[in-house]
Amino acid sequence: MTRGVEREGCDKLRRPPLVRPKGSVLSPSRPLEFARSTEKEPHLERARAILRAHPEIKDLCGPTRITALFVLLLVGGQVAIAWALRDSPWWALLATAWLVGAFIDHGLWVLIHECTHNLVFRSPRLNAVLQLFTNLPILFPAAASFRKYHLIHHRFQGDPELDADLATPFEAKLIGNSFWGKAFWELNFWAFQAMRVSRLKRIPLVDGWYIANFAIQIAFIAGVWALLGPRALVYMFLASIFAIGLHPLGARWIQEHFLVKAPQETYSYYGPLNWVAFNVGYHNEHHDVMRVPWTRLPKVRQLAPEFYDSLHYHTSWTALWLKFLFDPSLSLYSRMTRTGDSGAGTVRAEDTAKAA
Repeated sequence: MTRGVEREGCDKLRRPPLVRPKGSVLSPSRPLEFARSTEKEPHLERARAILRAHPEIKDLCGPTRITALFVLLLVGGQVAIAWALRDSPWWALLATAWLVGAFIDHGLWVLIHECTHNLVFRSPRLNAVLQLFTNLPILFPAAASFRKYHLIHHRFQGDPELDADLATPFEAKLIGNSFWGKAFWELNFWAFQAMRVSRLKRIPLVDGWYIANFAIQIAFIAGVWALLGPRALVYMFLASIFAIGLHPLGARWIQEHFLVKAPQETYSYYGPLNWVAFNVGYHNEHHDVMRVPWTRLPKVRQLAPEFYDSLHYHTSWTALWLKFLFDPSLSLYSRMTRTGDSGAGTVRAEDTAKAA
């Protein structure tokens, strides 16, 4: 279903513009609207150039089964911690969720991402099944929908009709650029992300995988409640929130596409937390060559440094997290948007390869 999308990551690659692209309109220092570009998303053409210059990068592509072992370890570890905390006071739940559980859940999100690109097994179906298992301790039934929306995000980056990674205009206006507004947004990022689905009317949400994901999560939550008790669920819920929200790890979502150095649209993170985040910081590299798994992603930069050394990148998620919270020049408006070339009608993840 999605192989065509992923194969493009290793068969088609543009040198990033180091000056403002023609047709882009950048936001002011305290933006009241999204930046706009009439250019296509920046990665497909760069991918072609990178693979022309370094065809050896194709050898890095393909699944790595060791990822499944990490899934088992993290899911088992999170359940074990929840069991250990089943009779703990609220402060222990909160502290453990922020200091330990958030890192585990964030890692699980990255491994869901690996499954989305079929980088664990060769079979898309096996990857999708593993994705549902990986989702268990996160509680929210998000794996199946992430698989769908994320692949479309790659092809239609910045398109408000198709890119679930973009905030809605209402969301951006509501949050504004104050510390309190952005802190509230981070704490409730999981809810805002879910609400964006209503904007993406051209992408069908409900299918067999979505229903299975929802049913499995309900059964898991019921099982944890019955066997481990409500405090174990509270711990898992807090860890899930912190993994993507009010935590230095939450800066990953700022790092990836927020315009800290406009007009550059995508940014990598080359800091130490990549060791516990399965190299997810290599985001430019991932967008350029989607079929390279986390175990080999740093080698893309090593083999093609001329394409990446000139790009702005981050070295600290914590510093970026604090900058986002306290700097009024950064807000949900700090994103590049574009009118897509997808035409009209329904867009499915399996069809995005044909649109390239």
